[in-house]
Amino acid sequence: MTRTVYRLTANDFAVLEAMLMRGRALADPITPMLERKLAESSVVAAGAVGPDLATLNSRVIFRVGGDPSDTRTLVQAEASAPVGSGLPVATWRGLCLLGMRAGQSALAERPDGPACPILLEYVAFQPEAARRTAQDRAAERRGHGLKLVYSAPADDWPLGGRGKIRQTEEDDPGPSAA
Repeated sequence: MTRTVYRLTANDFAVLEAMLMRGRALADPITPMLERKLAESSVVAAGAVGPDLATLNSRVIFRVGGDPSDTRTLVQAEASAPVGSGLPVATWRGLCLLGMRAGQSALAERPDGPACPILLEYVAFQPEAARRTAQDRAAERRGHGLKLVYSAPADDWPLGGRGKIRQTEEDDPGPSAA
């Protein structure tokens, strides 16, 4: 297996840094894995994230060892996804998958046992890419300028009458007597 290159968004990197600080304070067994992950990762701009990169809230299809494929959403905390559909990045599997591209594999270290090969088969949903696609579609619908949808003749007035736009001081009768 070749060395895996991890790419993290600035947000994902900040989340892992916060987890590392908490892990060091609480002597969490995942702390050494967090340190390695941060050391081996490069930060990419959210706008440069491809649709095949596993980031937080990405829906990923992966395989661990010889097990069948599994589909999960990478989440920060277990409570942020429906039961059974989320994979927290505080677990060895979630942490290993975060920052990988589809088709990449890595040897995931486990705090409670031997290392396991893990393969990211496919990224089914990637939030940054989906947001960018939605913004592109909205810009396409808007076009590049104003679009005139109706042009009334210059002598056409609303409700059929000519109105005064502003009164001058000579026309102003002043306050009415009460």
